Amino acid sequence: MAQNALPQIMVAPNGARKTKQDHPNLPITVDEIVAEARLCFEAGAGAIHAHVRDAGGHHVLDAGLYQELLKELRAQLPKLIAQITTEAVGQYSAAQQRAVVRAVAPDFVSIALREMVPDEDTGTLRAFYHEQSDRGVNVQHILYAPDELDQFYQLVSDGVLAAPNSELLLVLGRYQKDQQSLPSDLDPFLARLKALGLDLPWGVCAFGRKETDCLTYAVKRGGKARIGFENNIHHLDGSVASGNHERVAELVAALQSAS
Repeated sequence: MAQNALPQIMVAPNGARKTKQDHPNLPITVDEIVAEARLCFEAGAGAIHAHVRDAGGHHVLDAGLYQELLKELRAQLPKLIAQITTEAVGQYSAAQQRAVVRAVAPDFVSIALREMVPDEDTGTLRAFYHEQSDRGVNVQHILYAPDELDQFYQLVSDGVLAAPNSELLLVLGRYQKDQQSLPSDLDPFLARLKALGLDLPWGVCAFGRKETDCLTYAVKRGGKARIGFENNIHHLDGSVASGNHERVAELVAALQSAS
């Protein structure tokens, strides 16, 4: 595995939308995120997909908070890869997303293609993405539907996106009824990847109670897995996990059983 590649299992412990009302152990503060990251690392996660929240618990793209979190994670969990996100949540522009990446200068970042691309001229996008590639940043491009792979492929072909250091995150169930995904939801993505000849590392996150089944299926097909409360708080048996580390542990056990 390349030095700048993501590991097989990443935890997404909080996301942008859930609150303590959704789960009392949802990590919100930097201290809470670091503490949960430690438990998840011990359970088998090699990376964390990190969101930060303001004093009111709201999702923010705040360079200072990101830098504080990354500093603590490096100090306390130096072997855990930390990926920041630029998720817009309908409140941040593409320019603001680019600005936080430039201010934080992370080694790993996830960017939703549909949030960054639509209204931006290709010159601006090309400059940003190639800047990150030149820095050796691992950019994980988040794709919510198989047809977004066609857009991604065209942007790479046009030289707007830089393929080196790129990975894909394929999202299952985000726009399904009640945000419930099935393993078979991955198949159309894989068919488009094959048809386009896109040979890039890819991972999956899956909304809903079949999360473990979806991620196990993804790993069997050659992908990576992102698991955690951002997408689902339930185990396969329907019980509610006490923390993200329990979700990681269930996935690790499922992968071991499937091997």
